[in-house]
Amino acid sequence: MNWRRFCCFILLSVTLWPVFVAAQADVHFSQFYETSIIRNPALVGVFTDNFKITGYVRNQWSSITSPYQTALGNGEYRLTLGNASNDFLSFGILGFMDKAGEIDEKLSGIYPAINYNKCLNSNDQAYLSLGFTGGYMQYSFDPTKATFNNQFIGGYFSPSNPTKENLPVPNFNYTDLGIGLNFNITPAESKGVTYIVGASGYHFNQPLFSYYHTVGRTLAIRWNVNGAIIKELNEKVVVQLQGNYARQGSYEEIIAGGLIGWRSVQQFSDPSFEIYGGAFYRNQDAIIPAIKLKYKNVSIGFSYDVNISSLKEASSSQGGFEITMSVSGNYPPLNGVNKKTVCPRF
Repeated sequence: MNWRRFCCFILLSVTLWPVFVAAQADVHFSQFYETSIIRNPALVGVFTDNFKITGYVRNQWSSITSPYQTALGNGEYRLTLGNASNDFLSFGILGFMDKAGEIDEKLSGIYPAINYNKCLNSNDQAYLSLGFTGGYMQYSFDPTKATFNNQFIGGYFSPSNPTKENLPVPNFNYTDLGIGLNFNITPAESKGVTYIVGASGYHFNQPLFSYYHTVGRTLAIRWNVNGAIIKELNEKVVVQLQGNYARQGSYEEIIAGGLIGWRSVQQFSDPSFEIYGGAFYRNQDAIIPAIKLKYKNVSIGFSYDVNISSLKEASSSQGGFEITMSVSGNYPPLNGVNKKTVCPRF
């Protein structure tokens, strides 16, 4: 099988998928390539080292209303399955909180995950991964911050005026189930090219999604397709092309773009400093310039959404900024046959 042609065909199919509505019900990030569990649990542990801790902060629409704020923390660890095996097992856990709007509607959740990575070909570093995650989520809002038309009398607002509204209990919980499959390969003859392609789904258990606990009001399944090509042009220059497609009910989102990086390389050692720059495009929504700095095992990324949607006049093209920070490494220190650096460098 010609791995290069096969992977390119799949990745182009993902990237060129037509999208007409750029929206998504679940929480999402512009630096999507830094996420794993809520994107595809089969991506857990698909990185060079054997542990990684990542934090995210996102602030959006502050020029229009109370900003939409999102914070996330993610930890991953991978464990090789013995010196005689090229397979490994990965574990992860993710927690996040998303707050939006004038009534402080909040979505918070926690997702543990497990991923089995099966080596298909050690020479080509070909791996097929199957990941599972189960989440616990809570939606809530602050009813004291809600306002209604009948509280405005004579053009003046008074919070003491009765609302005559029958408000529900301001929170509800649900559990979530996600499954993903991912394939990554660095063909021996490719001279430093890595291909990654995967698919996943969430909300398979169709949880009830209503403050009023309305029967039949369930959360739609979210389908996700991820793809990437990483090419080392030489020992100092690397190019990363990334794409992601998501669909949930009648809403869908596509985002794609790339980064080009330069790294300081010393003989017989890992790069001590790396810098990346590039841009991404979220269909009919935003252009997203991004930079990433990495010093030894610590990296920091920054991106900004330049809004090009129908809200651009109200927002003055201001979307939102996003900052990520991650620390990776090996614990306990690995060397020799135990190292097994079989995954792409990010």
